[in-house]
Amino acid sequence: MNYRNGSNIYKQNQILNATPKKLVVLLYEGAIKNLKLAELSAEEKKIEATGTALIKAQNIISELMNTLDFENGGEVAQNLSQLYDYLLTELIKANSSKQSEDIKRSRVMLEELRDAWIEI
Repeated sequence: MNYRNGSNIYKQNQILNATPKKLVVLLYEGAIKNLKLAELSAEEKKIEATGTALIKAQNIISELMNTLDFENGGEVAQNLSQLYDYLLTELIKANSSKQSEDIKRSRVMLEELRDAWIEI
């Protein structure tokens, strides 16, 4: 077994055995990782790589939106939905501008959300 296969198996096991809370944290971490990649790519003027990483982050945020339980989540779910919608809009703008500062603002917000989920 090579390192890449072992890493993929570890990630799969981590996801399959995760609690719902942990899955949300993993999604945040995935979006944050892609936003960091997008920031670095933007600074290096790698336009295609920046766009790819931003789209991956957008897809993860869309998945977070899809997991919201409005029936049981009440006001918290509504607030998160609005926040995710805002983040998606900001990432679309960032994908247009390709400016690392635009990307950083969204990353910082997601890091704060992730940290809040970890503390729950």
